[in-house]
Amino acid sequence: MLEKTSNPAFSDNVFNNLSFTYGDTMTIKGTANKALTLLGIILVAALATWKMAYAGNALVTPLMMGGLIVGAIFSFITIFKPEKAKFTSIVYAICEGLVLGGVSAFYEMSMVDPATGEGHGIVFNAIMLTIGVFFIMLYLYKQRIIQATKKFTMGLIAAMGAIAIVYLVDIVMGFFGSSVGFLHSSGSLGIAISLIIVVVAALNFILDFKNVETCASQGAPLYMEWYCAFGLMMTLVWLYLEMLRLLSKLNRD
Repeated sequence: MLEKTSNPAFSDNVFNNLSFTYGDTMTIKGTANKALTLLGIILVAALATWKMAYAGNALVTPLMMGGLIVGAIFSFITIFKPEKAKFTSIVYAICEGLVLGGVSAFYEMSMVDPATGEGHGIVFNAIMLTIGVFFIMLYLYKQRIIQATKKFTMGLIAAMGAIAIVYLVDIVMGFFGSSVGFLHSSGSLGIAISLIIVVVAALNFILDFKNVETCASQGAPLYMEWYCAFGLMMTLVWLYLEMLRLLSKLNRD
């Protein structure tokens, strides 16, 4: 039985329509390989906009906006058409990489001390912490230290719902030149909120791992390797962005 999850890629609507088979089926190893492939694509695309941002190339912003829009479109296509994931997940990865490279460069440049010209290296730290958290959650899941129980799942979904509402309110307020203050504040409350969001994002991996394992054990179609890898990337990207936001608050004067 698949777990309910706040990750849209692992929603009930997707998995209820699967026809499980005993032919070519997905495996955990295959999913891991696909996830590494998508991660590599994200890193290559991110490196492109990172270099462009530091070179002062005016195309960075259009590429980021285009990546954001096209990435959102292809994420929805992937969710509604999982059998197309081998193609759509790659396009999604390229788009996410373009966005992340630009965002990361802007965060890094904003942290440079004008007097010394030195930065805080928050992008490297955010990458290392994100990777570290991923493997910690994988270990905790494999050792069954944290299990996707019903109470755990419902609590996590409730927390994700609350976070989504705050994000939505912040976006709407942004159209009127305002924002949710504590979400962007570098004070104690702002740091605490960011830390909570990082924890919630990290815990989402438990449900993701559970659903990948369940799909593999139940003989999901081979294309689900790409789809599940796509779902893992969605959580990984979210965790990285929140880690970046948290570190920027901690390093802000």
